[in-house]
Amino acid sequence: MDFEFTSEQMAIRKHMREFAERNIAPVAAKNDRDCKFDWDVAKKIFAEGFLGCPIPEKYGGLGMDYVAYGLMTEEINRVCSSTRTLFSVQTSLVALTILRWGTEEQKQYYLPKLCNGEFIGCFGLTEPEAGSDAANQQTRAVKDGNDYLLSGSKIWISCGDIATHALIFATVDSKLGHKGITCFVVDTKSKGFTAQEIKGKLGLRASDTASLFLDEVRVPASNMLGKVGEGFKVAMSALDNGRFSVAAGAVGLVQGCIDACTQYAMQRKTFGVPIGEHQQVQAMIADMVADCEAGRLLYLRAAHLKNKGVRNTLETSIAKLFCGEAANRAGHNAVQIFGGYGFSDEYPVERYFRDAKVLNIYEGTREVQRIIIAQDALGIRYANGAPTGRPTALAGVAG
Repeated sequence: MDFEFTSEQMAIRKHMREFAERNIAPVAAKNDRDCKFDWDVAKKIFAEGFLGCPIPEKYGGLGMDYVAYGLMTEEINRVCSSTRTLFSVQTSLVALTILRWGTEEQKQYYLPKLCNGEFIGCFGLTEPEAGSDAANQQTRAVKDGNDYLLSGSKIWISCGDIATHALIFATVDSKLGHKGITCFVVDTKSKGFTAQEIKGKLGLRASDTASLFLDEVRVPASNMLGKVGEGFKVAMSALDNGRFSVAAGAVGLVQGCIDACTQYAMQRKTFGVPIGEHQQVQAMIADMVADCEAGRLLYLRAAHLKNKGVRNTLETSIAKLFCGEAANRAGHNAVQIFGGYGFSDEYPVERYFRDAKVLNIYEGTREVQRIIIAQDALGIRYANGAPTGRPTALAGVAG
């Protein structure tokens, strides 16, 4: 693995950082306080073409690699996790999923519009009874001529209230378990489709989150993504991409904590000296820096494998777990360094502290990631579908 970034990667990282500092950072605190999804910021992101970073140019994207995408995700999350949510959902969960599973006709139709923001997508997998148990889908898809009628509900859907299109996972036959799950691209203006915004969130207050309700929503069979019964595979491949962008975003949050704390620690004085000269404060900052560097290397390793077209479920799970935990540690330490001011929204660290928690939950909880990682190490089930080459307690046992 080459640890040097290309000139193109460095340029897009610099461009995204400058864009975020100029357009997102100045309004992040107010949008969080007002629980406001900022359409003005979103439109500026659309205009830059950022949403199509890893999408091929022939489908309206920038045609860049996953390293560049990870660096962009990190930079946007360095100033605002809520804005990064839109960026990740649109690109990782929706556009890349259509790129992987869509027909040529579907890719030609949806991807350019997703890349330029004409379409806003959301990922309708989670249900009241199907969170970590994603195979337990209760939403039904009933064949009706050349269409399917979809009925059910989804919850905790990022961008669900602003989406023009939703990837909806439904079962054609509950007796088939995960083999009955099928994915559909659903126009949210369809009769019987409604969304309800979820309010009162701990973090990501400036992002849009909703519950979705489907009452016999008619969807043409041509809107199916993949084949009948392939929905679970579609969902899991999408989550590999989603977890990658969550990991990169988490590193951005850690970097945001470092930036805020190092500046504050050299300004704030106690006992006649800047608090940055106290060893306890130095220790917390050192831990943040170490976590940031380690987390960045982990998500870049996953990016490297993605660029090669190599399955990377294990590496992405490791990155998602570590980076999410690192972000929570950084948020905790940042508030501690700021003391009483850290308990106030006068500074951004209390927002970082709140936003960090969801990184342990969505796109697969930390507990799910630990199961994936541990089962691979034990040889119970290989995350990447084949032995990893590492010695395990059950080496040679088929996953």
